[in-house]
Amino acid sequence: MKITTLILSGILSLFLSGCGKMLYRAAEKEYHKGMKQQPYDAIIVPGFPYDGKKWDMVLQLRIHWAHYLYSKGYTKNIIFSGSAVATKYIESRVMANYAEALGVPREHLFTEEKAQHSTENIYYSYRLAKDQGFTKIALSTDPIQSSYMKRFIKRFELPIGLLPTVIDTVKTLNLYEPKIDVTNAIAENFQKLSDRENFFQRFQGTMGKYIEWHEEDLKTKKLRRKFKDRMISSSPENQEP
Repeated sequence: MKITTLILSGILSLFLSGCGKMLYRAAEKEYHKGMKQQPYDAIIVPGFPYDGKKWDMVLQLRIHWAHYLYSKGYTKNIIFSGSAVATKYIESRVMANYAEALGVPREHLFTEEKAQHSTENIYYSYRLAKDQGFTKIALSTDPIQSSYMKRFIKRFELPIGLLPTVIDTVKTLNLYEPKIDVTNAIAENFQKLSDRENFFQRFQGTMGKYIEWHEEDLKTKKLRRKFKDRMISSSPENQEP
């Protein structure tokens, strides 16, 4: 969600055409490492804008990869993340609709609808997973996003594995676009993120500036001090009834 559709699609096109061999090898290595821990209770799949007409190549890649991991039994559930950011469509709902149309039962699909930046996709989905009682969790997205989200996961020591897309496997899949009804994904009173935040603010969001942290997830005193103004206390007296 953090980079524009045009830019990320262009980068991914270059990657798929063979210009990202190092990134490809790194993603495949991470995938095989992550596979040692499967099956996962849930995978997290970050959102991507949908224009209401046809899915973008990035959407195609992320949704079919999530479906592949589910169909193989590598994950029991899928969490799609993302609110309406660049268009009026709530990204996580659109993706869940596509996944259901591909054959994933609705009871195994979850949507996180608060995130507006990629780091928020990861963290808020992680919290949703915890609330559902899921303990084994992995991030499953395209190699580009996976490469820099790995640094975020590592920095905050989040117990999230990685199952990035393996392009050679994707090439064997039938990447068709099923028909879906998106009326349930239209956000009310929509306003584009780019109209609410300038470039610098959006960049800060991508870096995690606006995340509302749970105290228990900040492992060091330094981090708790740094994010004290955006930290939800884990103390019982501060919990909702």
